[in-house]
This record gives sequence, C-alpha cells and structure tokens, in this order.
Amino acid sequence: GWGSLRGGWGVPEGVREPLLGICSSFVILIKYFFPLRYVVLTTKHHEGFTNWGSSMSWNWNSLDTGPHRDLVGELGQALRESNIRYGLYHSLLEWFNPLYLADKESDFKTQNFVLKKTMPELYDLVLKYKPDLIWSDGDWEAPESYWNSTSFLAWLYNDSPVKDTVVVNDRWCNNCSCHHGGYYNCADKYKPGTLLTHKWEMCSSIDKLSWGYRSNMNIAELMDEASIIEELVQTVSFGGNYLLNVGPTKEGVIVPIFQERLLALGRWLDTNGEAIYESKPWRVQMENSTDTVWYTSKGPAVYAIFLIWPRDNVLKLSSPTPSPATQVTMLGFAGTLKWQKSPSKGLLVTLPYMLPSPLPPQSGWTIKLEGVK
Repeated sequence: GWGSLRGGWGVPEGVREPLLGICSSFVILIKYFFPLRYVVLTTKHHEGFTNWGSSMSWNWNSLDTGPHRDLVGELGQALRESNIRYGLYHSLLEWFNPLYLADKESDFKTQNFVLKKTMPELYDLVLKYKPDLIWSDGDWEAPESYWNSTSFLAWLYNDSPVKDTVVVNDRWCNNCSCHHGGYYNCADKYKPGTLLTHKWEMCSSIDKLSWGYRSNMNIAELMDEASIIEELVQTVSFGGNYLLNVGPTKEGVIVPIFQERLLALGRWLDTNGEAIYESKPWRVQMENSTDTVWYTSKGPAVYAIFLIWPRDNVLKLSSPTPSPATQVTMLGFAGTLKWQKSPSKGLLVTLPYMLPSPLPPQSGWTIKLEGVK
C-alpha cells in the first residue's frame, strides 16, 4: 500500500478547535512526535490497494495479503483511546482497475466502477469506522454525475452515523475543488497569499519530490525545520490548516530523518503552540515591510511570530497600535519585555539577549501582545 503522513494546523469548517493532523497508510503512533489533534489515514490510494479488508478489493487489501491486519481499524482504535480525531483519506479513482478504465473509455457514460467498487467502499468505511473527517482525492478526471458524489454527501450529512460531526474536503468531482466542500484544498501545496472567507488547507510534504517514501531521497530534497515552521506560520496566519505529509517505508516505519523533522516541529510547538492552537487570523496577517513577521490572535491577545532574529535585538512592529496598558511577553521566556512607541507607528520591542552559539538558532519566536489594537 502507498503511504503518507500528513500533519496540519487550523480548523476545518464545523470543527470547533484548531487541529493538528497526520495522514499515513500504516499504523504509526505519531503522538510522541508532537501534540496531535487528528490523524488522516490513507485507506486507499490511486493504485487501489485498501488498508482494510474491503470485500470489493478481494486479495488486494491489507487483510488478505501483506501484514494481514486491518490497519484502518487498528489505528482508529489507538487514536480514539488517546482522544485524537480520526480522518480517512480515500481515492475515488484507481489507475489500473479494468472497471474504471472501461468507464473512462466510454467518456464516463457508464458507472460500473462507481457502483461496484469505489462508492460501496466509501459507504463501508463510514459505517465500519465512523470517521471524523473524509479526505477525498482522485476526483479530477470525471464530473459529479459520474462519481455520484452529491448522493453520497447527502447520505453522509443526513443519515450516516457521523452526520452531526463529520467534516469533508473539496475533492469530489472535476470542477468541485476550491468551490464546494466543508473546507478547501484547492491544489496540493496551495498558498492563497490572502485571507479567505472559506476554511482552507495547505497540504505539503517534507519530501519535496514525493508524497510517498523514496529510498533514494537526499537531504537537499527535504524541507528543513525552518521551511516547515515558515509554511505553518504563514498558513495559520491566513486562517488555513497546514497538512504536512511524511511517507513511511513499506514496513510502516518513519525513517530517522522524518522523525527528526517531526520532533523539531514538536519542540517548536511546545513553546509556541499558544500562538497556533485555537488561534484566529488577526486584522493584519503580516507586516507590510517584511514577510518574516506574521500575526495570529486569540481573544484580546495578538501574537507576532518573527522568523528572523533582528541583529540589534529590537523587533519593529508597525501594525499593532499600543496603549498605556500594553504588555509584551515572549513565549518561552519568563517576565515582560521592554517596549516603546515607534517614532512613526507601532512599537519597538527589546528582545532578550541571545548568547553566541556555534549551533544555528531555532527558527521562529513569538511575541505576545496584550492591550494593543
């Protein structure tokens, strides 16, 4: 089976708190890497192998062959015991299925594949595993009239066992993406560059060249810690989820370099997660003069996340308007920080002194502003 792990920050429509998630084809407990809120498992990718004992995929599933285990069920049980929400990725199309290829040859005038394979499996997944989220994919070649997407979604939201809680994305037909869905994916590695009115998600991958595992990957082809944090911060500032992909090996192992990236992200979130989880976009998403300072908010508090430490230890923030009651702190640092009004507008924050170190500094620090507008 094809494997990927995806982790995200943000709030899908209908979900009440910002979430962090992971997607994988294999049973791996990622909660030890960083504070997870939900997991999305790849139940079936485009090659058609199912990670549960699908009766519509005889001898091409994880129960009949390979590990001889119900990976979808096992992971779901483990996650729910840890109070982590469970999402299921499912590809509508299958590259090599004769039924699908025949329907495609008919210009999708026939629906044998939909009626006998992909839709029965979707209903089976919902009834058996009761997911909190369905991450649909493989939609782009055919219209809704072929996939019967609206019929499935009507059942999902009105009659299914998860009708009051389930969340879905926007990949349900060849013209649905970025138009219809509980939240929008729009495209892989989508960056709108502005604040959207509809909930959205940016899905990215630590391996910049693949969504699965490559034994021949090299370090230059992987996102480093700074790049991951930058994408996360920018996405959350614009009100999106950040879905981060990791490809396990065929044995279900997350290789050490991916573990290192996830652990580094976890350490960063341990300190700066207050500015990410349960946050909302502020009235300004980034400083006008730079793309290295990004804003989020939570109640009356405003968070300025800066990605480069200023040489003079003074952070210039032109967007917030201070007041006599303004208080400035830094996440992970005890005590308040000194600040003063900027001669133009905004404020100047004096940062703690950083001792010289032969090691590269971490990426991303957070200033918490209270009593600003």
